[in-house]
Amino acid sequence: MKRLLNSNHLKLIAIIAMTIDHGADLLYPGFPLEAGAFVLHFIGRITAPIMWFFICEGYHYTKDAKKYMMRLGIFALISHFAYCFCFGISLNPFTGSIFNRTSVMYPLFIAVVVLYLEDNWKADIWLLKRCVITILILSTFPADWSCIAVLAILWMYDKRGNLEKQMIGMLGWVAVYGIVSFLFVSKVYAVELVGVLTVYPILKLYNGTRGNARFMKWVFYIYYPLHLFIIGLIRIYVYGNINICI
Repeated sequence: MKRLLNSNHLKLIAIIAMTIDHGADLLYPGFPLEAGAFVLHFIGRITAPIMWFFICEGYHYTKDAKKYMMRLGIFALISHFAYCFCFGISLNPFTGSIFNRTSVMYPLFIAVVVLYLEDNWKADIWLLKRCVITILILSTFPADWSCIAVLAILWMYDKRGNLEKQMIGMLGWVAVYGIVSFLFVSKVYAVELVGVLTVYPILKLYNGTRGNARFMKWVFYIYYPLHLFIIGLIRIYVYGNINICI
């Protein structure tokens, strides 16, 4: 199989899939059992695994892990406001449902923090380091993709260079997320998670290069909160200021 896609191509695929997914939230609020909604969300399921894959790549190749963490932290903060506005969620993550209170960008940020601590914190007390890392991971529970995003990234980073092993572990964590979603959130959403399987043949085409468009690194940082804000405006215009999330 020819490896035809560089990182810019994959990020563009993620952006398109993400837009389709969030557009489906606008067209079909609440993950209803409808064919149109199912197909659109199924396509959107490839977005998160591509994000996780490139968090691993980004952390591996970054020349300054602290700046990388800071950039993701600022991005996560901005995205929290955009995410809440998009779906009509309270800005206070401690009110309402315990699920989907902030965007997936917060778990991405925490994943990099945990990777950095694992590499650089030479703790005299091993238990203290494990407790801090566990608390950080648990702090992502209310976010989109919950703790699973962090755990999947940690697995994928550990198996970096072996796509098959990365995918096996990632799918295991997604299966856990699907079971929890099926029992406590939405059965339809849980079934739609099968869509993550389609990310393997896409990532298999990755040739390991960045591509010539260096600006693409910043496109996602700008596009993610911007498209959420635009969807939020459409939500208010079409439905009024109501929650369209699960």
